[in-house]
Amino acid sequence: MAVLEPRNFLQPCLLLLLREQADHGYELVSRLGPLHDGEGDSGGVYRALRGLERRGLVRSQWSIPKAGPARRTYRLTGEGEAFLDLQAAELRQVDDALHLFLDRYERSTAGPPGADGVPDDGFGRDRAHARPGAGRAAP
Repeated sequence: MAVLEPRNFLQPCLLLLLREQADHGYELVSRLGPLHDGEGDSGGVYRALRGLERRGLVRSQWSIPKAGPARRTYRLTGEGEAFLDLQAAELRQVDDALHLFLDRYERSTAGPPGADGVPDDGFGRDRAHARPGAGRAAP
């Protein structure tokens, strides 16, 4: 799970944006807002893109428009697609763990175990949410 610590969440966000559409760094920074709270750190985005390129997950190509400066266009590679799929699977696991935590947290603030009408399993957990065999000593 260390791979997806909040400081590393920028990478899967960039890969997802590039899966949706190849783009320039500046445009990626502006599209990133709803997914990642990077506080407008464009330098961090460019560092992350260079790191992804070194790892072969992204490739870039310079384009020279008729007007304006040359711009680098970033594209997702096949390896980047596969890595994004792995990252999404890990994020699903994190999402499940966070929802479990938050559900239990909400129940813990509602009152003593069993106060919600769901029987307690004797270990402070609702029987409806306890895993079979959880809390038992090994034979």
